[in-house]
Amino acid sequence: MENLKIASVQFENRSGDKSYNLDLIKKLTAEAAEQGADVVAFHECSITGYTFARNLSREDMLELAELIPDGPSVNALTAIAKKYKMTILAGLFEKDIAGNLFKAYICVDETGLIAKHRKLHPFINPHLSPGTAYTVFEIKGWKCGVLICYDNNIIENVRATTLLGAQVIFMPHVTMCTPSTRPGAGFVDAKLWENKEENATLLREEFDGLKGRSWLMKWLPARAYDNAIYAVFSNPIGMDDDQLKNGCAMIIDPYGDIMAECRSLDNEICVAELTADKLVKAGGYRYIKARKPALYRDILGKEHVSEQKVVWLDK
Repeated sequence: MENLKIASVQFENRSGDKSYNLDLIKKLTAEAAEQGADVVAFHECSITGYTFARNLSREDMLELAELIPDGPSVNALTAIAKKYKMTILAGLFEKDIAGNLFKAYICVDETGLIAKHRKLHPFINPHLSPGTAYTVFEIKGWKCGVLICYDNNIIENVRATTLLGAQVIFMPHVTMCTPSTRPGAGFVDAKLWENKEENATLLREEFDGLKGRSWLMKWLPARAYDNAIYAVFSNPIGMDDDQLKNGCAMIIDPYGDIMAECRSLDNEICVAELTADKLVKAGGYRYIKARKPALYRDILGKEHVSEQKVVWLDK
């Protein structure tokens, strides 16, 4: 495989404003192309906005959601991909012809839709149905997978996607800076964002502390390390509805090391070049080879009722 240059992005989206968000996606894709990237990855629901959907009715969701691949956003992304000769990954709400609703993340290049993943563990709106399959596809000879936000919290999802062949897993999020039962969690005061230049030091302390990046660092590098995969994490910066998000888009290699990360308080991209050698040199590659599925096949396959609780959503 040839080396692959990937850009991960943080940007401040507008709720329900697809035109504005697609314009920003176009601008940031141009920046990624200028930096030599082959691929650019945006956050969960980067086209539609995300957190505001918790208050939408089924009718509102159906109006916001699109058919895939026949909706306007796929066409818009394909046009951007053609213009800049890029592969683009971005998120939106999806509907099918039967009126079912999903949280989707799509990959397009200049030929059109390459892949679509439906979030396995959606929760932001009660009318969303969960996806029922893992997603593995190719970009320039590299095997890639997608797991959206909460999907990555269940470690079996990451391992299963890896065992299906993924060498790169795109992990689009809208996360951090929300209440939880874990120590240190909580919202970041949205008023700080009204004058972010003046409050830059305080914002960085909040964004990097246990409300944000410090929590992320407890588990995200482990997903890459344990599975010997490249993890491409994207996340919005700024206001998403009434919640302040801390960005920190980053690319992590199979050793669990951060290769590139967004560190500003602005719309930003980070770029890293992926090489195939790390996939087999990393410890996780050896550990996967050493597995003994007979020991835990029946344990992992036992009947279980999935129970998903999101503390901040109840608040």
